Amino acid sequence: MRAPDRLLVLTDASQTSGRSLLDVVRAAVRGGACAVVLREKHLPRPARAALGARVADVVHDAGGTFLAAGGLDDPHVTVDGVHLAATDPFPATPPAIVGRSCHDADALGRAAAEGCSYATLSPIFPTASKPGYGPPLGAHALRDAPLPVFALGGVDETRVPACVDAGACGVAVMGTVMRAHDPEAVVRDLLAVLHAGVPR
Repeated sequence: MRAPDRLLVLTDASQTSGRSLLDVVRAAVRGGACAVVLREKHLPRPARAALGARVADVVHDAGGTFLAAGGLDDPHVTVDGVHLAATDPFPATPPAIVGRSCHDADALGRAAAEGCSYATLSPIFPTASKPGYGPPLGAHALRDAPLPVFALGGVDETRVPACVDAGACGVAVMGTVMRAHDPEAVVRDLLAVLHAGVPR
C-alpha cells in the first residue's frame, strides 16, 4: 500500500465560515493539494455521496488522491482509499490506501501491524479544531514511527520544519486550510516549506 503525498488536507465544512466546502477544496487544489480526505460523516448517506462525488472530481481532475473518512460506500464515487478513525475496523478488502487516525505511539504500532499505508498522529500542537483530544504531543512524538506518519493538529508553515525534522513524512491540516481567508495561498506556503530541500 502507498501513502499519499506530503500534504494531506482534511475537510470540515463547519470551519469554512459559510463558504462552500467545494470552493475551499478547489482553492486548496489550485494551491497544489494532491490528497484530500472527505470527512463530513454527519451528513446523510445520499448527501455525503453527492458531496464526495463533486470533491472527487475536483481532486481527480488535478491528478490527486481522494480519500474518504470511514469509507464511502457508493459505486458512483471513485475513492482512492479510506481514512479510518482510531477505533474503526480494518477493511476486510482494503483499498490501495488505508490510513488511520492515531493519538499515541501504541496506536501507531497497531496501525503498522494491521497494514495501514500511513497514519496521522495528533494533536502535535495546540489546535482549535479538536481541543478535546488531550494535551499536545509535541513534534518529538513523531520520531521512530513504524509507518509513514503525518503530523496533525495546529500545524502551519512555521511548524512544518519541526515535524519533518522529527521524522514525519508530511503534515495533515484541517482548520489551517478550512478557516483560511486564502486556502490556495496557505497550501502553497505549506508545500513550499515541505519541499524546500527536505528529503522525504
